[in-house]
Amino acid sequence: MKKLLSLVLAIAMLLSMAATASAAEITNLNSYVTSNQEMAIFNIFYSQSLTDLDPLSNCLDSLLTNDNHSVLTGCAAKEWYTTDNGKSWTFVLNDGMTWYDYTGAVKADVVAEDWLWGLEWVLNFAKNEAVNTSMPIEMIEGAAEYYEYTKNLDTETAMGLGLEKFKEMVGVSTPDDKTIVYTCKTELAYFPTLATYCCLYPLSGKLLEEIGADGYKAVTYDTLWYNGPYTITSFVENNEKVFTAAPNYWNAANVKRFDTVTVKCVESDDMAYQLFQTGEIDHVKLTESNLHSLYNNEGSEFHNNLVVGRPDKYSYFMVLNLDKYLPDGTPDVNWNTAINNANFRKALMYGLDWTPYLSRYNAIDPLSCQNFTYTTRGVAAMSDGRDYVDLVLENLGLTYSNETYNRYQPEIAKQYKDKAIEELTALGVTFPVQLDYYVKGDNQTQHDTIAVLSQMIADNLGNDFIKVNVETYVSSSTKEVVNPKLGSMLAPAWGADYGDPLNFLTQMVTGNDNAFFAPYSNCNDVTNEETKAFFDKFTAVVKEAEAIADNTDARYTKFAEAEAMLLSEAYVIPTYLDVTWHLTCINDYSKIYAAYGNQSGRYVNWETNSDIYTTAEYAELKAAFEAAAQAE
Repeated sequence: MKKLLSLVLAIAMLLSMAATASAAEITNLNSYVTSNQEMAIFNIFYSQSLTDLDPLSNCLDSLLTNDNHSVLTGCAAKEWYTTDNGKSWTFVLNDGMTWYDYTGAVKADVVAEDWLWGLEWVLNFAKNEAVNTSMPIEMIEGAAEYYEYTKNLDTETAMGLGLEKFKEMVGVSTPDDKTIVYTCKTELAYFPTLATYCCLYPLSGKLLEEIGADGYKAVTYDTLWYNGPYTITSFVENNEKVFTAAPNYWNAANVKRFDTVTVKCVESDDMAYQLFQTGEIDHVKLTESNLHSLYNNEGSEFHNNLVVGRPDKYSYFMVLNLDKYLPDGTPDVNWNTAINNANFRKALMYGLDWTPYLSRYNAIDPLSCQNFTYTTRGVAAMSDGRDYVDLVLENLGLTYSNETYNRYQPEIAKQYKDKAIEELTALGVTFPVQLDYYVKGDNQTQHDTIAVLSQMIADNLGNDFIKVNVETYVSSSTKEVVNPKLGSMLAPAWGADYGDPLNFLTQMVTGNDNAFFAPYSNCNDVTNEETKAFFDKFTAVVKEAEAIADNTDARYTKFAEAEAMLLSEAYVIPTYLDVTWHLTCINDYSKIYAAYGNQSGRYVNWETNSDIYTTAEYAELKAAFEAAAQAE
């Protein structure tokens, strides 16, 4: 079997090499983001958004990273191990690592204690509030206690803390300048996967000496110190940022980099398509209209260059706001009463055929994007190889189909709708219930998407049940929509920070100010007794699963039970996975790929082609990749 796989791999690689041999690799990459993806934060500890973490992962080296097959591999750490079945983990650093400023000038050596400064920053409430604290608090001895300790200090005292109290309280130590030892609360086989994520990144103590805690809290690209493959040498917000290969990068001999990566910020993918046509960027994600135009016209310029990208690690879903407010600051009583009714929510869950919505992301094969679970594949697997997601689907009684959207069950949904109208009318709710959905005012793609969703609700559930009102915000959905509790239904995404389902599920529990989606659902603020009872039970089941450390199968089975509870009661409605069509000069199969952490945005070891890849060439690249995966 291995000989056969080796032969397949060799043939696939030869085909790939022959297909692209005539084209040169790109040395200066031109990329783009849309305006709603522009980075806003340069302090890697203070963000949980890919818009910040993707670019910053190029600026800083984590302890571990992943390869293009998602295999965990060394980065700043050259080795890692446990001697006590996962209760403690030791990481040994590479030699020759330095810190440098954005010009590449060396500022200091990278030492093990820099990881202590980083974790202290994360756990210090005055410095980092509650951002990215949930993971170390869940896993590392003393982390929760230190977080509470700093939370009870006055701001000035907490901001002035060094490492003395931290070392006394938290289970992390540095026996020497090259060694870091983390002590976990219990045996955690998956702890190394957290070493790819930003909460375990380093922070130079000497940088803090230079700019102070206040300076680092508001750090910018030109005051940040770097130890990664690139520095940001230019940044014009909502216009352009330039990454330049760091001249003093410790691993330059072993890591393939671009000389520069220029990332333009554009209004939409439609605008990006225009830039791709003129050769100003090297890849573009195709919108529904552009894909139709190219796919259906064999004579079009790029018809033979259409390729399907690899799905990203994110699950996209709708979170229902259970304690909504109106713009005047008063509770939206009509919506709140309706959304806390189980039949109303289940009518939304099972009464919508999301195929038109999926077509916005993949007009040719929309059902390839369907998503019925909160957690994504690849985060965890049972001992027999089954993905954790399959356990959730079994609990829900759902299966994916290439022909029909199986979650759409119109007859059952009508029963839920009729019951909801009966029960809610008795409580004084007026129909149609007004659903306020917020989009960025200048983002036409978001406007077009909500138009599709509005039509779906009208077609599937009827205008007599729900009426969608499209509202707009100016720049920050968090500040303008989430914090004042204005949106009826919000559409975030989540990708795992480490390789365990807990990272998804803990974002929806109650009684935890580190739960990321609690401010989206406002589950901590509801007064409805049925809803409160559900979240108490859901939180208890999540904690029960979390406590199972000696039996992975039992742990995942219990987590699947909790996730199925959340979904069957329709507090979260999964929508899609990102399986989109592209035109590109980049081999997606050469990129870092992982279902957790924040390594997938690193511009390292990419294979590129100065000519646009053809559909046939990309099929060969995929075949070579899959053959290599089987050979492993």
